[in-house]
Amino acid sequence: MTPFDHIDFKPLIAKETNGRMRVRLMALSHIKGGANNAQVARNLHISRRSVNDWVKRFYESGLNGLKEKPRSGRPCALNESQLGQLSQYVRNNSVKENGGRLKAQTLATYVADEFKVNYSIYNIYRLLHQQGFSWITSGSRHPKQSIEVQETFKKIRNGNDHHDPVECEP
Repeated sequence: MTPFDHIDFKPLIAKETNGRMRVRLMALSHIKGGANNAQVARNLHISRRSVNDWVKRFYESGLNGLKEKPRSGRPCALNESQLGQLSQYVRNNSVKENGGRLKAQTLATYVADEFKVNYSIYNIYRLLHQQGFSWITSGSRHPKQSIEVQETFKKIRNGNDHHDPVECEP
């Protein structure tokens, strides 16, 4: 009895959202169906070595062996407390009473002044994304914007509402 016997790969493939994991699961599904590693590699347009590695990891650790391992890379120049301080700064300054928006260049300047670390605008966006922020914004508010004037304007009858037609005089 092999580890393949008790796993139905089709529903796992359908539920998986990570594209790389889906390819791994498809490879194992083909192997379960009787294909060899070289055939699977050819059919999925991947290297045979990758298929060999996935099969080996599957035999050693099951499905958990197929999950991506943390990748090495350059560590963040900001520590956890600095990232928390940056997040708080973004929350406090993203909505301005007098209108305008918080710009990435402003954040880059803040990080350089406060933490003595220089980040490009691209990396400021990447940091914000890692902290759970998105750069989707609503329209900025004009400094002289008045909610009362807007509500009054909404009540003006103009004939666009089919429930409240305006009669025009000839």
